[in-house]
Amino acid sequence: MADYKELVFATSNNNKIIEINRLLPKNLLISLKMLHDMGIEEELPETRSTIEGNAIQKAQYIYDNYGYNCFAEDTGLVVKSLNGEPGIYSARYAGEDRDDDKNMNKVLEKLKTKSNRRAHFKTVIALIIDGILHTFEGKIEGEISLSKRGDSGFGYDPIFRPNGYDQTFAEIGINEKNKISHRAKALNKLITFLKNYYI
Repeated sequence: MADYKELVFATSNNNKIIEINRLLPKNLLISLKMLHDMGIEEELPETRSTIEGNAIQKAQYIYDNYGYNCFAEDTGLVVKSLNGEPGIYSARYAGEDRDDDKNMNKVLEKLKTKSNRRAHFKTVIALIIDGILHTFEGKIEGEISLSKRGDSGFGYDPIFRPNGYDQTFAEIGINEKNKISHRAKALNKLITFLKNYYI
């Protein structure tokens, strides 16, 4: 019987869980657990001023309080002509209810008078394993569309068109998105590390 290593993904976001489970190779001997699997229900702290800082803070919280090898990720949409907004506030840009439609509407409204619609997504994954911190970053450049397009994905996917594509993330579909996305890039770096770590 293979010896699976337990690893906790410090999130309660089911969309992120689904996306990452699609990317994890089946032959990686890791038993991936979520916060609710471990009986962890509290809101994780996100009070740092950077995407990387928030990812590290969440992973450190789980490791320090519960002792699990774990990883956390933080992702932000960065819009150049909005001085980097929404950035670390991406999930709560239009309010604490984390409403994707309201968040997208706020971005589109603020860009109405802007000609520069360039933007990028950035993901940082913070892994703490056996007490050691490792970070992995993924980034994709693109622009904000004039309106919401597509019904796949989540978050800002319907208004983000990656460079080299005529469609938004929400139009190209989850399988294509997982080949090129910011989260996929960061996760692939994490997977490479884990493969080498557990040899």
